[in-house]
This record gives sequence, structure tokens and C-alpha cells, in this order.
Amino acid sequence: MSFALPEAMRTYIDARVSAGNYGNTSEYIRDLVRRDQEEQAKRRLRDLIEEGLASGAGVSRSKADDEELLAIARGEAD
Repeated sequence: MSFALPEAMRTYIDARVSAGNYGNTSEYIRDLVRRDQEEQAKRRLRDLIEEGLASGAGVSRSKADDEELLAIARGEAD
């Protein structure tokens, strides 16, 4: 994979590598991608929590509900 960066960004990345924060440019880019992936996962979790809170009061599960969920998890449900 190759891509072009403005000179100011390239200089910044080179400085981070030279300072010993990263072994090379690829390591720096991989770290940025990992951090972005983590941020996206956190955002998704926050969205799911907000959706759950907005959905109203919770409903208690019955024993039949628990048994059905276990059957699904075991691959026993149709």
C-alpha cells in the first residue's frame, strides 16, 4: 500500500520515529489504525448503550426465555 502525504505530515511522522516513539513509519501508521479501530468500537458500544437506554424499561426474562437462549447458543433451536 502506498499513499502520499503533505510534507508537513511526513516531517511530523519522521520526527516521531526519530524520537524513538516508533521503530519506523509503518509502525506509526499501524498504531494509528489500531487506535482508530478502538475508537470506532467504543463509539459503537456507546451507540448501543444509548439505544438500549432509549428503548424503555427492561423486562425480566422468564425461565423459558433462559432455556430458549441456551438452546440457541448450543445450536439446538430451529
